[in-house]
Amino acid sequence: MTPRRGAGPDALTFTERARRQQLIDATIDLISTRGYPATSLSAIAERAGLSKAAVLYHFSSKDNLTRATLEQVMEQFGAYVTERVAQAAGPRDAIVAYVRAMIGYQQAHRRQVRVITEMLLDDEGGTRLKTPGSHDTHGRWQALAALLREGQQAGALREFDTRTVALAIGGAIDGVIAHWLVHPELDLDVAAAEVEEFTLHAIERRA
Repeated sequence: MTPRRGAGPDALTFTERARRQQLIDATIDLISTRGYPATSLSAIAERAGLSKAAVLYHFSSKDNLTRATLEQVMEQFGAYVTERVAQAAGPRDAIVAYVRAMIGYQQAHRRQVRVITEMLLDDEGGTRLKTPGSHDTHGRWQALAALLREGQQAGALREFDTRTVALAIGGAIDGVIAHWLVHPELDLDVAAAEVEEFTLHAIERRA
């Protein structure tokens, strides 16, 4: 069976798209339970109920398959956050919606969070980046900084350096999630409320 190379998702048949999704789902399951190093092509094929040759037909290597998996997870994550931010009534509410959505998605999609940490973080505790800045995939801090600038331009937020504050808010969210992954007894709803309060203190105009 010849590996399918160079064909974008739009060129795939319905069956091929379904098979690719089946393999991505199996990859998410395995990385989230076994870890990235222990997730082999053979294990993915077995979990998906396909042959290894079938895996290689759709994805020519483990790296290609796991990159596609991470890409899908990040795109779905981003879409979830974007949709909720778009529903906000104003700049202040948009920032609150961002914080809530960032934590809410990860609370509801623990397996996907494991994929992100396994592939972007280098240590078992999930604190050291393999590549500094790699957690800002899909322009994460830039998107938040843009929301903060919009709030400043509307006069709803105080003046501050939007990059620094965006990174600080993102770091607070990441810290809470990293702790929750190791200590699942953490009440994420309470934590989300605290991060929201922290964020508002950082951005709102002061008397």
